[in-house]
Amino acid sequence: MENNTAKIDMEQVAMELISKSGEARSLAFQALQEAKAGRTDEAALLMKESLICSKQAHKAQSKLLFSESEGNKTEITVLLIHAQDHLMNSLLAQELIKEIIELHESKADKSN
Repeated sequence: MENNTAKIDMEQVAMELISKSGEARSLAFQALQEAKAGRTDEAALLMKESLICSKQAHKAQSKLLFSESEGNKTEITVLLIHAQDHLMNSLLAQELIKEIIELHESKADKSN
């Protein structure tokens, strides 16, 4: 029975990872759209929100890491792999979008 409870907790953590990572990615892409439209203040706010979501996703991931460091073996499931994939994709998107926003800002500064 306890293994089942641990699995449910693991699934909750994975879903939290997916949810927060997806939100972070979505906000980053919204920020990119704002930057493309020349609304750099809005873009900056959206990127800050995106980073907050990433931190929340990292907290969820840390739960898994701490649990495993305490000797609790983490069962590798497709859901957990999917969650990790969401996290890594959102982090990569944020990094690239940050660079693209900077290019848009630089281009706007040169044209003014």
